[in-house]
Amino acid sequence: MTVHLVGAGPGDPGLLTVRGAEALATAEVVVHDRLSAADLLDLAPAAAERIDVGKAPRRARLSQDEITALLVERGRRGQRVVRLKGGDPFVFARGGEEAAALAAAGVDYEVVPGISSALAAPAYAGIPVTQRFSSTAFTVITGHEDPSAGEGTVDWEAAARLGGTLVVLMGVARWPRIAERLLAGGLAPDTPAAAVHWGTRPDQRTTRATLATLGDHPLEAPSVIVVGRVAASRLSWFEGRPLFGRRVVVTRTRSQASELSRALRALGADPVEVPVIEVGPPSDGGDALRGALGRLASFDWLVLTSPNGVERTFAHLPDTRLLGSTAVAAIGPGTAAALARYRVVADLVPERYVAEALLEAFPSPSPDGGRVLLARAEEARAVLPEGLAARGWDVEVVPAYRTTAATPTEGATSALAGADAVTFTSSSTVRRFVEAFGPEAVPPVVACIGPVTAATAQELGLEVTVEAEEHTIPGLVAALRAHWAPG
Repeated sequence: MTVHLVGAGPGDPGLLTVRGAEALATAEVVVHDRLSAADLLDLAPAAAERIDVGKAPRRARLSQDEITALLVERGRRGQRVVRLKGGDPFVFARGGEEAAALAAAGVDYEVVPGISSALAAPAYAGIPVTQRFSSTAFTVITGHEDPSAGEGTVDWEAAARLGGTLVVLMGVARWPRIAERLLAGGLAPDTPAAAVHWGTRPDQRTTRATLATLGDHPLEAPSVIVVGRVAASRLSWFEGRPLFGRRVVVTRTRSQASELSRALRALGADPVEVPVIEVGPPSDGGDALRGALGRLASFDWLVLTSPNGVERTFAHLPDTRLLGSTAVAAIGPGTAAALARYRVVADLVPERYVAEALLEAFPSPSPDGGRVLLARAEEARAVLPEGLAARGWDVEVVPAYRTTAATPTEGATSALAGADAVTFTSSSTVRRFVEAFGPEAVPPVVACIGPVTAATAQELGLEVTVEAEEHTIPGLVAALRAHWAPG
């Protein structure tokens, strides 16, 4: 087995390399630091052991010697280990020391480079580190040397004479002295300078000033400091996205949360996944569904009301040819898309994605009558089966799945603190959220995917701020975007 020293990049989980993702996907142990994006841990198997060895100023869970010993010990056990490090493991990090220790112990290892914050943070702030005809070189320097080195070994006066762009990592604590020495080396006081705090993350903040005045601003670690003509560039794209900096709680199941989280993140939001429900087999273990599908030819219609219903139904329907002449109705585009993954095109999708609209669009049975198989959640509204029966259909309702309360993860309550909005994609997510955290934990903005979910929220005493016109995940994201649109 091999210990992988994987660079996690500077914070945006999308910047992880393909090779890094491959290593995480097969990991048995993930040893991670505090700069690793939390979402990346979800790329490891659920059974993988996750060990947080994160360091913060004046605090460390494990010393570097203890971390190195842990890697050697787990590697000798023959486990597949990923050491997930912020940025690149060999750029101003301890990856070289860890690799040397593994080599000395005879433990196989692989280095997976990561995107360094020295490049990514300026790029996300709209600052190119080089430009033709003005900054044809850049120099990356650490501002955090071995404390025993006193003033350090960096000749900052010489660095000032290099020309081009200076990129300083981990230099906030020593910035006043660094700036003083760069000025002494001949850089002009009005040389553009910028500090990018938490670069590539939704809470990124860029401070633009000059070499002489940057220290007058409240700088915080971790920040990447850029000095040179390019630091005056304002090619901002990341911080100008419509949901930038908005912290949005996603309450869907863990397996379903990624679609909404990705859409929110693409618009600059910081999605916080707090799953409040889990989806599992119905109470009867699926017996009723299997039995009904065994008689599928006797039904004129198969009606499915959610992607979960599709997945559970087709788990018991191995050959789509068994549908035969049975028509298929989907309550909305999400359900229709789930059907499409099984090469099934829905015969009926209503214009509005609620049970009432499906009833309006549903045809009447023939004079001889007709039969409908409705596979849905174990607990659901009676509107659809009662409405179909009133139209003359013989309706058989079978439970395809059951939603139960998810156990809140450690730190879920603190994760909710400071959130700007919470999203609800079903009535069950609303109920389970209130049961788990109480109405007082609800963020200022409550966003619901549609009128049924909104009605449940209101019944529980919540004030619904945003309701999607199109009752889909893209529709919910669009509604949030419109809510926070300027003016």
